[in-house]
Amino acid sequence: MFINGCKVDKDFYQNGAKYWKNVDPTVDGMLGGFAHISSIDIKGSKRFLSQFIEPLQSPNKKKKVIKNDYQVPVENERRALDCGAGIGRVTKNLLLDYFHKVDLLDVNQSFLNEARQHIGPDIYDQRIGQAFCSSLHQFNPSDDLKYDLIWCQWVTGHLTDDHLVDFLHKCQQILKPDGLIIIKDNHTSSDQIDDDMNDSSVTRPHWLYLDLFIKSGLKLVCEKRQYQFPKGLYPVKMYALKSCPSEQLISQKN
Repeated sequence: MFINGCKVDKDFYQNGAKYWKNVDPTVDGMLGGFAHISSIDIKGSKRFLSQFIEPLQSPNKKKKVIKNDYQVPVENERRALDCGAGIGRVTKNLLLDYFHKVDLLDVNQSFLNEARQHIGPDIYDQRIGQAFCSSLHQFNPSDDLKYDLIWCQWVTGHLTDDHLVDFLHKCQQILKPDGLIIIKDNHTSSDQIDDDMNDSSVTRPHWLYLDLFIKSGLKLVCEKRQYQFPKGLYPVKMYALKSCPSEQLISQKN
């Protein structure tokens, strides 16, 4: 198993799963002690996501939506998949504003159990579809599932390069034709990878993300930096991705 040509420990995945088993199922636990950035994070995500899909609106509340060439069609039943969902922080505060149903995917069953209370039992029972307990590299979704959006936040660093490419291929198989994959994650300020032995993860440079997107058969349609995070944290970027025809992939590589 490799990340940018560097071999990772054979227990890379086991150590990551072991780390998360010892994390409290709270917002502070999900954000590594930085619960205070949650509202800033969600605000930035809403601004980014609103470029592509209109929020679900009550009759008395009109929200401004930025239009572009990659709008997700507004259908009667929109569905999203939250990857690395944890206790449902992103689902509760972001995705349920845009999608009628959200499925959760996380490696830790205790987080998924807590999600019902965190989101609220009534909302959970009505609007959460399936809760998959699986690591991303072992996730084998049914072809019957089709999503308008697949959201991956602060989770891709727990995958090797090959497994990230494989996972993104799987995502495309369950994505609706005009659907989007959005990755929101840290990146290094240098051209090098940083590894974290504590939680068994890596932080990739921006260029490596772009390279892996192309290898996954994806077209980058928009990217934006998350602003207003405290100094000392890694830069965070949001990448909006669509399946890309082969001839466009050749153009991207050149």
